[in-house]
Amino acid sequence: MFLWFKVHLFKRGFEGSTNMSRRNDLEHLALQLITNARSEGILQSELWRKLGASSREGSRIAIKLEKKGLVLRERELFSGRWTYRLYPKRRPVSIDSILGCPCLMCPDDSRCAAWSAISPNECEKLTEWILGLMQGETSPSGDS
Repeated sequence: MFLWFKVHLFKRGFEGSTNMSRRNDLEHLALQLITNARSEGILQSELWRKLGASSREGSRIAIKLEKKGLVLRERELFSGRWTYRLYPKRRPVSIDSILGCPCLMCPDDSRCAAWSAISPNECEKLTEWILGLMQGETSPSGDS
């Protein structure tokens, strides 16, 4: 009887860690799917379908990601039913964020330093580019 109890506890512990691993894998995959959806976001119902999870499991994953500060959940009426649209709070880093920066093709790049005669602190082209980004003329993510 005692041996049965130990085996049962071991199995429960092992199954629990397997479930935990699956949950973490699903969270990671969910975050990737949400991040890939970018600014359009993804419906929570669509997310759990893509994950192959139940609606309950998908909802719990979305709530957990929201509590961790990784996603934003906004309630939305879709096809006559209430659901949530999930948006990533962080966007992946891309080369698009520096496209158009004048420093990339500057002939004085090798001589440019913060406290030298040629400095980014005094560069008119760089200042204009940054001000353009701030005014929304060019999207830093390349999503124009």
